Amino acid sequence: MITVNSVGDWFWEVATEPGEASPMRAAETAVAVWNVLAAHELAVPVGKVSVSARIDGEKRDYRINVSRLSLEPEPLARDTELSRVVAEAETLEGDFIFTVRIDCPGLWLESGVKHRAEKLFSIHTASWEGGLLTLLLETYSDAWLTMDTRDREQLEIHAANSPRLAAALREISDLMGSAPTPGGLNRFATSTETGFEDSRVEEPAYEDSWGTFEPRARLSLLYSRLPDSEDEYEVVTDHPVRYFTIRREGQTLGYLWASTGDEAAGYEPRTAAGDDAFDAGAQWVLRLRAAHEQGLTALAALDWATRQPPQPEIGEAAEDTPQEAPSLDALQEMSSRY
Repeated sequence: MITVNSVGDWFWEVATEPGEASPMRAAETAVAVWNVLAAHELAVPVGKVSVSARIDGEKRDYRINVSRLSLEPEPLARDTELSRVVAEAETLEGDFIFTVRIDCPGLWLESGVKHRAEKLFSIHTASWEGGLLTLLLETYSDAWLTMDTRDREQLEIHAANSPRLAAALREISDLMGSAPTPGGLNRFATSTETGFEDSRVEEPAYEDSWGTFEPRARLSLLYSRLPDSEDEYEVVTDHPVRYFTIRREGQTLGYLWASTGDEAAGYEPRTAAGDDAFDAGAQWVLRLRAAHEQGLTALAALDWATRQPPQPEIGEAAEDTPQEAPSLDALQEMSSRY
C-alpha cells in the first residue's frame, strides 16, 4: 500500500563547526542521500525539490520558499534550478534555517514486477548557522513490512524489498557518520536502525491502520486544493459504487465514483501517482460540484462529469461505461496499491 502519511522514518544529526552547516552542505547531503537511494532503485528520476530559508525563531519569516523544482541529473551543477536557489541562500546574512526536501519517486517489487510510486521516500535536510546539520528520511510504502498496513501477511513482498532498504540505511549511516535514530512506533509500524520490526511480533498501534487513517488523510489533502463549498455530494457510502478510471497519457490518476444506493460521489486519487493525482482530482471534484448545483443525482453527476469538454491536463475517463466496485473501501484500496 502507498500512503500519504509516513509509514516510518529515520533521523540523523551532525554537530558541525560554526559556518560548516551551510546551505550548500545541506543541499549536497540531500543529493548524496538521493544517490544512495538511487543505487537501490529506491529513488528514480525525476524527483521534486522544495527549498526554504527562514530566520531562526521566526516560523513565518521566509526569505526563500520554493517548491516542485526538478531534480536534474547533476542537481548542483552550475545554472541548475537547485544550484541557483542554494547560491541565493549562501548570500543571506544572519541566523537562518535552510531546508531542502526531495520527494523521491521509486520502485518497489511484487511478484517480480517493479511498481513505481511518485513519492516512495522523502529526504529532508536542514542546516543551522549555529553548527548543526540534520537529515530525516521518510517512507510512504509498506513494502518493507512483514504485514501490510491492512494487517495481511506479505512475506514475499517483504523479502523482495526490505534488504534494499536495509542496505540503503547502512550506506546513509556511513555517509552521515552515525546510526540513525529510528522513529519507532507510529500509526503503521515500528522503524528500527535497519528497517522495521516484524509486525507479526511487534503489533501495530491500530488494527487496519491504513483503513483507519489513510482515506481521511487523502480526502483532506485533496480538499486542501479546493475552496469551501456547500454544493457537495456525500463523500462516504456503505453501498457499492460505480466508477470511471481517470487517465492522462497512459497514467492512471484516480477514480471518479458515485454510489449506487445514496447521494454520495467523489474522486479517489491514485496515491502512487503523487501530486498529479490530487491536482487533477481537485478539478474533477469541481465538476461534481457543478453537477450538484444543477440538482443532478450522484449517478447522473458521474455520467455528466465525464462528458464535459475535455481538459487534457486533468485526464479523461478510460471507459465508455462505468465499472462497479463492491464498496467504496474496495475502490480506495485499489487506488492505493499500485
